[in-house]
Amino acid sequence: MASDKKSEGFQSGAGLIRYFEEEEIKGPALDPKLVVYIGIAVAIMVELAKIFWPP
Repeated sequence: MASDKKSEGFQSGAGLIRYFEEEEIKGPALDPKLVVYIGIAVAIMVELAKIFWPP
């Protein structure tokens, strides 16, 4: 019974290794800092829009 558990763990681990080896990046590569800067810039633009175009 103990040998059955060992073989199950190895099979599931091998499947994960195959999955991660086949993974490909299909989107554009962006620097994480650039994403943060874009988010900050959009937030500033929204706040300025609230000031200059009140409802």
